[in-house]
Amino acid sequence: MQKFVSLVLKFTMLSIAGSAVASPEMLRKYNCTACHSEDKKKYGPPYQQIALRYADDAAAAEKLAKKIKSGGAGAWGNTPMPPQTRVTDEDALAIAQYILSVK
Repeated sequence: MQKFVSLVLKFTMLSIAGSAVASPEMLRKYNCTACHSEDKKKYGPPYQQIALRYADDAAAAEKLAKKIKSGGAGAWGNTPMPPQTRVTDEDALAIAQYILSVK
């Protein structure tokens, strides 16, 4: 059992170490800031509003990462969000996690 726990901990640490960490620079790299900002509505909702809406949702990061990649419409009004196909899955998840951390 102890070997199993040790193996799980090692795997977890490697997963964390290899994960992308989003920052405002990553949001600019993928041009998220053309439609979104931290605290003011542009074409899309501000990150603060997104974080507030998903605050109690444990699966929010995965949902938002999927929405970033696939796009969507109707959740925040009439303006559609086009799919962001050049964003990697790892970066989409990191961006989602960053957005959820904005207070």
